[in-house]
Amino acid sequence: MKKQILALSLGLMSLGAIAQKSELKAAEKAIKKQDFTTALSTLNAIEGSLMMNGEDKYKSKFYFLKGKALAAKKDYKEAGEALNALLAMKENKYTDEAKPILNQLIQEVSKKAVDLYNNKKDYKNAAEDFYLTYVLSPTDTSFAFNAAVSATQAKDYDKAIEYYRELQKIGYTGVEKQYLATDKATGKVESFGNDKARRDLMVKTGNYVKPEVKSSDSKSATIVKNVALILKEQGKTDEAIAAFKDARASNPKDLNLILNEAQLYVEMGKMDKFGELMNEAVALDPENPTLYYNLGVVNFNEGRMDDAKKYYTKAVELKPDYADAYMNLAVVVLDKEKAIVEEMNKNLSNFKKYDELAAKQKEVYKEAIPFLEKADSLNRNAETVKTLMNLYEVLEMSDKASEYRDLYQSMK
Repeated sequence: MKKQILALSLGLMSLGAIAQKSELKAAEKAIKKQDFTTALSTLNAIEGSLMMNGEDKYKSKFYFLKGKALAAKKDYKEAGEALNALLAMKENKYTDEAKPILNQLIQEVSKKAVDLYNNKKDYKNAAEDFYLTYVLSPTDTSFAFNAAVSATQAKDYDKAIEYYRELQKIGYTGVEKQYLATDKATGKVESFGNDKARRDLMVKTGNYVKPEVKSSDSKSATIVKNVALILKEQGKTDEAIAAFKDARASNPKDLNLILNEAQLYVEMGKMDKFGELMNEAVALDPENPTLYYNLGVVNFNEGRMDDAKKYYTKAVELKPDYADAYMNLAVVVLDKEKAIVEEMNKNLSNFKKYDELAAKQKEVYKEAIPFLEKADSLNRNAETVKTLMNLYEVLEMSDKASEYRDLYQSMK
């Protein structure tokens, strides 16, 4: 009895294989007739049994036919899943035919995504198509990044977070190699992008020399920053802060992470935390003038004028053409005027005291002028010119006042 049952079972399996083979042929014929609806209906009918007990040679044909039919119907996602399932199989005879079909799908979807983003400004649908391109071609991880950026542009924050989380999950950095060479005629270093072959060819011609390779900056910190800013936009400030803390726990010396977290605190109005992080940043990069400038801003806003002046001075030591730092040095000096003016207003009838205070005011102006003139020489604008004009008028330096008055009139 046992043998009879076994024989019957084997017979049923054999019949099942015959049926699968027959249905696959039927689907193949339907595709040749471009009757893709019938082909898919036939394939769907046998999918369950085929996946459960079918032979690999039938499974590979199933995936190929299904991918081909779905591609013809422009069902990109389902077609991509079928074709990628086929390509994941170690040995099958359909790989060479399947790859061009999948590549065509990838090109069509990515082209559509770029058009939606650049030309139609339809960021929501662009995000979907960028992500679909990534689904179709999981090795092209930059499309997932484009999807996240597009979703953010569309203010579809939940999707943006989803895409950014996917990037973090797969360890995306966005680092790319750039192939460079120096043009002998101009002496300028030119980038050939990621096209090493073209760069090497240009060097062989003798027109380019000094071939080199550089890597682009990692986008890891940018991803964390964007996630945190989106969370903040959604009112989830605690989660935003936690996102930075998690990232920094793994990368405590990542300057970009520190600066991005610091920026978050600026937007939250927590200047004390901003100052703490800027001090951390300075410890990591003590020759960076921008960091000292930012510390100057923090201390000025907190009323610590001596410290603000110290940091602005350090910034211009490191960067002698730092116009904004010179301007802020002038602002720090001119801040002394507030207390003097208050006292002047209290002593309007005390002429002696008033004149003493007016003399002090002029000394403040004299101290501020060199910083203002330096800022003006580096980055002239109507505001610096007007301020210098007013200061020279108060100081009764008529030639200078006239010079800046004419300048100011010409800039109006």
